[in-house]
Amino acid sequence: MILFDKIIFGPVKSRRLGVSLGVNLLPVDAKICSFDCVYCECGFNTRIKEASIPGREQVFQALEAKLKEMVKACELPDSITFAGNGEPTMHKDFEGVIDDTLALRDQYCPKAQVSVLSNSTHMHKPGVFKALNKVDQNILKFDSALDETVHRLNRPLNKSFTTAWQIEHFKKFNGNLIIQTMFIRGMLNDGIIDNTTDEEIDAWIKALQVIRPKQVMIYTFERETPTKGMQKISLTELNEIAEKVRVTTGLDVAVFA
Repeated sequence: MILFDKIIFGPVKSRRLGVSLGVNLLPVDAKICSFDCVYCECGFNTRIKEASIPGREQVFQALEAKLKEMVKACELPDSITFAGNGEPTMHKDFEGVIDDTLALRDQYCPKAQVSVLSNSTHMHKPGVFKALNKVDQNILKFDSALDETVHRLNRPLNKSFTTAWQIEHFKKFNGNLIIQTMFIRGMLNDGIIDNTTDEEIDAWIKALQVIRPKQVMIYTFERETPTKGMQKISLTELNEIAEKVRVTTGLDVAVFA
C-alpha cells in the first residue's frame, strides 16, 4: 500500500492527468477518509485518535516552494492534483486552500489544470461546493448507482449514505463535474462483488442521464489492493461499457486501463 509522506508529492505520470503534482491535505503517516474502499491504493483507514493535518499556510508554502523549483528546472506540471492519503475535501480550510492554489497556478504555471479527486461525500457543504466549482477538473467518484454495492465496495463511514443523495447533489453542479468510476470484480467475505453486471451498468447509466456530467472517466485498479482477490476489468470490457454510455447518453467517456 502507498502512503504519501509529504504535503506535496511527485510529480508523477498519471494515466488521466498527465504530469501530475500531488497535494495531500491529510496526515503524512495515516489514511483518513469518509470511505474505506476495498481497492484503495492507500490501504484501509488508519484507526488513530489524533493525526497532524497540515494548515492552509503550510500547504501554501510547500506548494509555492515546489512550483518555484519546477519553474527553475523548466519542468511544469499538467495538473496540480488534490488526492493523497484519503478524502481532500475533509480539510477544514478546503476552499481557502483551493483559492491559494489557483493563485499560485496563475503565477507559476498558468497552463496547468487544478484537479480534485474526491469521493463526493462532502460536496453538500457550501464551501466545498464553491471550491469544487472553481477548479478545472472536479472529478467525483460514482462507482455504483446501487446502495448495496456502494456499502460493500466503497464502505462509507456514514451508514445512511445513499446513491439517491449522491445523485441529487451531483445534479446541483449543472454539468460542471467529471464522474469517475472504478470497475472491479472479486470475492469479499460476504460474497462476490462485481459492478459490471447488466443490472449495475443499467442503473449507473440511468443515473448518468440525470447527472449529465461534462465527462465520464472509467478505469480499473492499477496497484495492489488491500483486499485480496480483486480482479481487474479488461480494456475490452471497459471499452464496451464506454460505448454503451456514449450510445445511450451521448456523454463524453474516457477509458483508462
